[in-house]
Amino acid sequence: MIETLQTVLIVEDSIEDYQLTVRALEEAGLRNPLRRCGDGDEALDFLRHRGAYRDPASAPRPCAILLDLNLPGTDGRGVLQELKQDTDLRMIPVIILSTSTDDRDVNDCYGSGANSYVHKPVDLKAFFAAMQHLKDFWFEVAVLPRN
Repeated sequence: MIETLQTVLIVEDSIEDYQLTVRALEEAGLRNPLRRCGDGDEALDFLRHRGAYRDPASAPRPCAILLDLNLPGTDGRGVLQELKQDTDLRMIPVIILSTSTDDRDVNDCYGSGANSYVHKPVDLKAFFAAMQHLKDFWFEVAVLPRN
């Protein structure tokens, strides 16, 4: 039996940061399909099959969400709170990817139900190493909920 890889949703407003993240995850060996939402409101539409994502085939349920905090519209904190309060979506692991190392951000995210908080290093080599560790843990070691 061939197992179908589940989609990973990346919620990132910066196309450059998204492309860098994709490149780093691909170099780390991640083979899951990747989808991008450019802001928090689009991510909520994607996950709840609203608006442009009304057809569930256009928005497959992700096995994990990589979520930036500083987003236009509903920011990452608001998205996280809505997801973790939604009985249908709260099981999806949410991994915060942020440049912020502020203790308040870290504590608030974990308090709202984040499954992990990963600092996005500015240094390219360190960023690629962080994405390798993220991929190794979340997609090889951890057992993720199935759709």
